[in-house]
Amino acid sequence: MQKTYNIGVEATIDAIGGKWKPVILCHLNHHEAIRTSEFRRLIPGISQKMLTAHLRELDESGLIIRKSYNQVPPRVEYSLTEYGKKLEPVLSVLCSWGELHIEKRIEDGENICLIKSDEELLG
Repeated sequence: MQKTYNIGVEATIDAIGGKWKPVILCHLNHHEAIRTSEFRRLIPGISQKMLTAHLRELDESGLIIRKSYNQVPPRVEYSLTEYGKKLEPVLSVLCSWGELHIEKRIEDGENICLIKSDEELLG
């Protein structure tokens, strides 16, 4: 069955949409490779089950690659593929807009904060 998209953004959301996929991709965009345990530290709100599912989906879509090392204890790292690296401008704009949105919400009187900006992640 052919999958049909009305506009390109639908395909983008299909590939990277959801609560956690963009966050995973942003972290991979700022690191050469990340181990599963490091993802849990970087994204404290994600469950192991959701992390595993999203990493598997991103791997299957060709955006990230899973590298397993034959050692004890087992070591697995994830990194962006060349295709996944093409998302860098999209992820950068999403981060910048999110920071502007948080500033506006603070100005509007909401009690929210940003722990790390995109620039701090590059640190």
